[in-house]
Amino acid sequence: MDNKKRLAYAIIRFLHDQLRHGGLSSDAQESLEVAIQCLETAFGVTVEDRDLALPQTLPEIFEAAAAGKEVLQDLRSPERTPPSEEDSAEAERLKTEGNEQMKVENFEAAVHFYGKAIELNPANAVYFCNRAAAYSKLGNYTGAVQDCERAICIDPSYSKAYGRMGLALSSLNKHTEAVAYYKKALELDPDNETYKSNLKIAELKLRETPSPTGGVGSFDIAGLLNNPSFMSMVTCAPIPMGAACRGPGLPGLGIADSGPGRSLGA
Repeated sequence: MDNKKRLAYAIIRFLHDQLRHGGLSSDAQESLEVAIQCLETAFGVTVEDRDLALPQTLPEIFEAAAAGKEVLQDLRSPERTPPSEEDSAEAERLKTEGNEQMKVENFEAAVHFYGKAIELNPANAVYFCNRAAAYSKLGNYTGAVQDCERAICIDPSYSKAYGRMGLALSSLNKHTEAVAYYKKALELDPDNETYKSNLKIAELKLRETPSPTGGVGSFDIAGLLNNPSFMSMVTCAPIPMGAACRGPGLPGLGIADSGPGRSLGA
């Protein structure tokens, strides 16, 4: 029932956004108000139940499902040929060089080295997460979000990717989504004080600002609910996350992971 409540909350939130910003006629607004009341009564959910929020808004999930997430699925493809020992070793060297560039705040160079490491071994979540850190330092939070999504797709248990996603989303003023990612990061790493601190800040920001809107026009909800890819994403897909830099008002997470595992925190 929890996933149904999450889906109901996402729909209610979308309908509320349409009431405020959808440019609807008075009759259409009245119909939406009735629909919202019916959903709230049926599922025992209101727009204030922000703990039910998904990391992405309903339109964002819909767009991702419609696109098929081709890039992310490709990263998980079992048919991908693993890199050779030489390529793996060179990718690690490039990652280490990227880490060194992060330490001296040469973030563009860091992006370059992490990108080269990814070319040699695109199935390594650390490389994407480290590049997300560099992107965030450069203010490219959208790029950071995309790289964190890739890292999480490769390794859904990678807590740092969720934490860095939270930072990037906070920097984009997507505080509802950021809160969800910080909670996931803490679920995986319960003793991480940085995640706890950033979660508190994001929750504070969330209380200070109105509910974010999807920013898109209306779409076919019935078609959405009948979309198997969408339903799969809502109920079981890994959640995407944020950056090793400082977003506005948020403490940093460090520089980048160093070893073949993830020992060094930035």
